[in-house]
Amino acid sequence: MMALYSAALSLLLVLGLPYWLVRMATTRKYRAGLGERLGQVPQRLTNAAAGKQVVWLHAVSVGEVLAASRLVSELDAALPGWVVVVSTTTLTGQRLARERFGAERVFYFPLDLRFIVRKYLSALKPQMLVLAETEFWPNMLVACRERGVPVAVVNARISDRSLPRYRRLRSLWRRLLEDVEIFLAQTDEDARRLVEIGVAPERVAVAGNLKFDVRSAQDTPLTAAVRQQLPAGAKVLVCGSTLEGEENAILDCWPKLQAACPQVVLVLAPRHPERFEAVARLLDASGARWIRRSDWLPPAGAGPASAGSARAGLTSAGPASLSSGGEASGASPQPLAAGTVLLLDSIGELSSVYALATVAFVGGSLFGAGGHNPLEPAQFGVPVVMGESHENFRGIVVPMLEAKAICIVLPSQLCLVLEGMLLSDAEAHAMGERGRVVFASQAGATARTVEALLGILDRGQSDNGQSDGRQTDSGQGDSGQGGRGQSDREQNNSGRGDRRQNL
Repeated sequence: MMALYSAALSLLLVLGLPYWLVRMATTRKYRAGLGERLGQVPQRLTNAAAGKQVVWLHAVSVGEVLAASRLVSELDAALPGWVVVVSTTTLTGQRLARERFGAERVFYFPLDLRFIVRKYLSALKPQMLVLAETEFWPNMLVACRERGVPVAVVNARISDRSLPRYRRLRSLWRRLLEDVEIFLAQTDEDARRLVEIGVAPERVAVAGNLKFDVRSAQDTPLTAAVRQQLPAGAKVLVCGSTLEGEENAILDCWPKLQAACPQVVLVLAPRHPERFEAVARLLDASGARWIRRSDWLPPAGAGPASAGSARAGLTSAGPASLSSGGEASGASPQPLAAGTVLLLDSIGELSSVYALATVAFVGGSLFGAGGHNPLEPAQFGVPVVMGESHENFRGIVVPMLEAKAICIVLPSQLCLVLEGMLLSDAEAHAMGERGRVVFASQAGATARTVEALLGILDRGQSDNGQSDGRQTDSGQGDSGQGGRGQSDREQNNSGRGDRRQNL
């Protein structure tokens, strides 16, 4: 079975080679990390792991990296002398992971060919592989089984879109997943779906959603600058993680919103960096007054704007004066006049920018893409508007709907709802506060996840007659793990059959 899988993957790579060569020649994200993907283990990674015990965590892209941020910090605290290394698949995920965790322990996940996977396992010798959500790579799973490396899946979910595919190959997945130590599901429904695709029920536990534990900073250089440069009484509409078609819908609403609420400022944050230029062209065509974040407040130490954003990104009516070449003139950003659109052409800043919002629209939800995370604005008490397509975040949206902490709209309703939210201060504030309560009430998934992972490591060390020397009685802040000794964890995690009840 695995030979057939590897042969099929190799054939696919060979047949697709011309396509990938063209994509690599024209698009940076297809070139990024190519050597690492093909088995070139980076020296910085082996240096970081040298002489230490390793936990390998894989987070595909930005969303998974954000969700795992607190988990990594809690594991760092619980495992002194160890190192948690983090792999990603996408370029944007790689950038954010390096920023969050340090480049020395971040790398690209290897291509799932047997000889490549073995090179990484031989170099890192991990004590555990932790997969975020549903990253099931057959050769990696088999290689971990052969080397006795326990595998845990955290924040596990099975989406509506992927469930039929898993069902069709249930017999295949049942054999592949039988050696995964534990699946920590986001919701009861995700746990049920995992069992449906062939996972043994005793290996599944509901730990909750790690995203409920991620708290973004309110005060960053960007948010501080925006607060300082907003006009008095301004209201801020943040439209985040938008996909193709959604920017058009928002810009169609923009003149109406300005007429109803003249003091409004719009922050528009496309989901994918490769679309920044396309959205810039939309803004030009709309006639709106707008500016790029990268021109308005370049990163510290940045020189002139890069070629990709060299164009000023500001209509003639824009509020900032720019020097030639697109670089913002002067050391301080210019005031953001009412009616300005700020294009957020950066990675990793949106979650903090939501703290500025009077109202937030969460994209990927108007036209069937499955939605994005409404908790990012909800944690700040910001009222959230979202489209009907939110199946990828059902476990988050449902409790928010039950608490009347989110407004779900059709595309035809978007303008009217956003206008009403901007003008109805008391109602919008009450909705935002209900969202904040939902966010707080769902916390604790990180502590439960750490508890389960440390239990697996404890048993592995015990089976090998080793002692990891970790600090088991040191406080862990509000993670829920402080004061828990190793014996407590062993008691709580002994035997797979009662893991669901324990968690």
